[in-house]
Amino acid sequence: MSEVKSFYEVDPKGQFICHKCGIPLVKSDAVFGYLNNAFPVEMPVCPKCGFVYVPEDLALGKVLQVEKVLEDK
Repeated sequence: MSEVKSFYEVDPKGQFICHKCGIPLVKSDAVFGYLNNAFPVEMPVCPKCGFVYVPEDLALGKVLQVEKVLEDK
């Protein structure tokens, strides 16, 4: 069985911590890119390594919807 790699952890206060750098993620501008389209969004980002946390509900909800719309064009 393969091991699931975690890129973040949640501290007791509910703050997301970058697993690689050990520092809290901060809200920052990030860019989603897909099929030569780019969309600026504000997401939790590691200020040191640039890891962007994308919540599962966003990835499987809105992002998936946008991907389908772009693919249909």
